[in-house]
Amino acid sequence: MIFDKLDPVLLGRIQFAFTVSFHILFPAFTIGLASWLAVLEWRWLKTGKEVYADVYRMWVKVFAVTFGMGVVSGVVMSFQFGTNWSVFSDRAGNVLGPLLGYEVLTAFFLEASFLGVMLFGWNRVSPRMHFASTFIVAGGTLISAFWILSANSWMQTPAGFEAGADGLLYPTNWLEIIFNPSFPYRFVHMVVAAYLTTAFVVAGVGGFYLLRGRQVPQARIMLGMAMIMAIFVAPVQLLFGDLHGLNTLKHQPAKVAAMEGLWETQRGAPLKLFGLPDQAGETTLHAIEIPKLSSLILTHELNGEVRGLKEWPREERPPVAWVFWTFRLMVGIGMLMILTGVLGLFLHLRKRLFETRWFHAWCVAMTPAGFLAVLAGWFVTEVGRQPYIIYGVMTTAESVSPVPGTPVAISLVTFVLVYGLMFGAGFYYILKLIRKGPEVEEEAYGSHGVKKPPILAEWAEEEGN
Repeated sequence: MIFDKLDPVLLGRIQFAFTVSFHILFPAFTIGLASWLAVLEWRWLKTGKEVYADVYRMWVKVFAVTFGMGVVSGVVMSFQFGTNWSVFSDRAGNVLGPLLGYEVLTAFFLEASFLGVMLFGWNRVSPRMHFASTFIVAGGTLISAFWILSANSWMQTPAGFEAGADGLLYPTNWLEIIFNPSFPYRFVHMVVAAYLTTAFVVAGVGGFYLLRGRQVPQARIMLGMAMIMAIFVAPVQLLFGDLHGLNTLKHQPAKVAAMEGLWETQRGAPLKLFGLPDQAGETTLHAIEIPKLSSLILTHELNGEVRGLKEWPREERPPVAWVFWTFRLMVGIGMLMILTGVLGLFLHLRKRLFETRWFHAWCVAMTPAGFLAVLAGWFVTEVGRQPYIIYGVMTTAESVSPVPGTPVAISLVTFVLVYGLMFGAGFYYILKLIRKGPEVEEEAYGSHGVKKPPILAEWAEEEGN
């Protein structure tokens, strides 16, 4: 066949990169969105202001569509472990199989059980029950992230296992497997990234409405709450990223060397802001450097020693250019998020946050920032551990299924076409919901036309109001 001469390992990596890049967009959004919906409903119950309910009812529809697309894309990925990476599944299945199974049992079933109440229970169950359902779904998304990131982190920093005589990997300590050395850092970093992703989408939509003078009360809620995240959480993510980077330096120093574009081991290593990594020539061309800053960041000493890529054989080095540039994209977007928070705080203090049109346009432009940062971060993580699929234990080349390139290439083209049609329709529907905007609920709770959630109306009746 025409594609049989193509490298099945490369095709398998491209296919998995394509499907995981699609998939990660959805949990990166739903994790933060579910938690924000819980906050919105809590504010509605606490204040009785219907504007919170209006915003909730709009975004819960977006959540439902995004959650559904995330489930579908996640199922595809699980099948790929058997089709493209069957050797990996066979050898590591004793460890990773239970972790992925726990995710289904403890998170997916929980989310699926209460998602229906969350979506269709408005005015059908008590406000307390509906809020509990929203809170449980939000918790389910975090539990799901816990297990998935535990599994991924184990592949980055494997622990708590032993290799049997048959070549299979067997668990010896489940606590060491679950709470492997990189897991706490990766979990916190990813969850915060998900919250920021949601915040900037919400800010962008709020800015869009304000620019057009539509749904202004609801838009103010969206933009205001999103800026709280940008002001307080974006700078904290910089600290979490630094801690994660130091952990990576300890356990995957070759990845950090690729991130820095550093080839020679040296003390007082400079930080290369930009440059052109040349893997064949073992150098970074046209580098713009800040003296000693890399050593200061990585070792907290001006003259600290940082290992260069030449410390490892060529075949054990990751693709440097991919890691180098995606790392800078992630950090650059993070800096823009912090800048947005600073600008938002400045405008808030001047009482101009909801009137400054250029800032609203800036928020609209920043809408996809979180998704881009998450994708860039995952490219750093996954490409940076190459040539290993389980770091230091099993290479990617050893993991691929014994199939020729043709079926992998055909399935890759099929995935691109089907994903384009199916998820394109999903994205179109989400954009349609956003263009429509929040609908104001006509039903009034309580007397005198004052809209109150039923729980507040009940309290008012009990107090004789």
